Amino acid sequence: MTFNRRRFIQAAGAGLSASALGFPAVARAQSGPIRLGLMTVKTGPLASGGIDMERALVQYLKEHNATMAGRKVELFVGDSGGVPAQSRTKLQELVERDKIQIMIGPLDTASALASDDYIRSQQLLTLSVAAAEDMTQRKPNPWFTRGTSTSSQSAQPLADYCAKTLKYKRMLTIADDIAYGHEMCAGFQRVFEDAGGKIVQKLFPPLTVPDYGTYIAQLKTNVDGIFLGFAGSNGFRFYRQFNEYGLRGKVAVVGGMTAFDEAVLRNMGDEALGIITSCWYSADVENAINKRFVANFRVDWGYDPGFYAAATYVEAAVLDATLQKIHGKIEDKQAFMKTVRAITVDTARGPVRFDHLGNVVGNVYIRRVERKDGRLVNRVIQTYPNVSQFWTYKEAEFLKNPVYSRDWPPAKNLES
Repeated sequence: MTFNRRRFIQAAGAGLSASALGFPAVARAQSGPIRLGLMTVKTGPLASGGIDMERALVQYLKEHNATMAGRKVELFVGDSGGVPAQSRTKLQELVERDKIQIMIGPLDTASALASDDYIRSQQLLTLSVAAAEDMTQRKPNPWFTRGTSTSSQSAQPLADYCAKTLKYKRMLTIADDIAYGHEMCAGFQRVFEDAGGKIVQKLFPPLTVPDYGTYIAQLKTNVDGIFLGFAGSNGFRFYRQFNEYGLRGKVAVVGGMTAFDEAVLRNMGDEALGIITSCWYSADVENAINKRFVANFRVDWGYDPGFYAAATYVEAAVLDATLQKIHGKIEDKQAFMKTVRAITVDTARGPVRFDHLGNVVGNVYIRRVERKDGRLVNRVIQTYPNVSQFWTYKEAEFLKNPVYSRDWPPAKNLES
């Protein structure tokens, strides 16, 4: 029989008691590898981002010799396919078959919502990439911490920028017909209209729509700008057809945090120049951690990391810092949750801290697509520091309202 490291540990555990080894069972468990699960997406329209999530997490582990707080880290990966029911099934496999102790992910809001009750029942430590608003708002999950952002957390500063800096008065929104798209557009609408603007049209194509032609034909052109709330490669697909219909230059386009992600920007040309987006991350962010991250990612994959890659890289840094604080004792779930929500961590996105509901408070960057060294980049042109999931609204008043959706806030300025 060939023994790998895991089989050796299992065989030793079967043949020797804790007392024979001279250590309590808990101490022995805490000296073994940390079992880290990643729930991502490798198939479907979200796959480009999901693959980047895995690449960046593997990079972080490689840079740190697959070790955190003195303990080796074993990685187990699940592919949800972007299907909520499948995400729940794959998560069960990671927990019950692979015995993961903590999960990074899932990628998409719908999968996070589908896994919410299972995360609670298993008390599964979770560092989320998904932006599901209510899991850190009206229905907070005590085992869930998010170091990226809610769906609307980056859209709200962009709405402020559109109204106050770009001086837009009339806009329309278009996004994937999923919770992430609904929540992002709702947050954008609320802030834009509170600043005096009007959202005069809202469109929600299906996530897997094969062609955007019927939606592009409906677009109003007597507006100052269009907000794109697409995920994965859909922003690229929409904008390519937008150009084919001859609309480029006739209506300004701004994008949410994943509409023109670096994962798809590398496939675009000069048609993308000048597009303004907002996100909690850019490969252009000037700090030493990010410079190292970007350089190493480019060596391995030949392009800049974006939202999806940075998400797992940042969550890995949060995990690492938390484990350092608790001396690697991931088995103490209560101590982990208390610690992770109290720390401040310097990361590739900048400093990260959390509110009492487990959601990040951090920088949001306004970015403009420019050409640098022959490639397209999302250059940072303005920073909104210490952005909360509640924007500038009072938390108590914010939470009295329904969660952001297709129907809230009410769209009072729509034009037929």
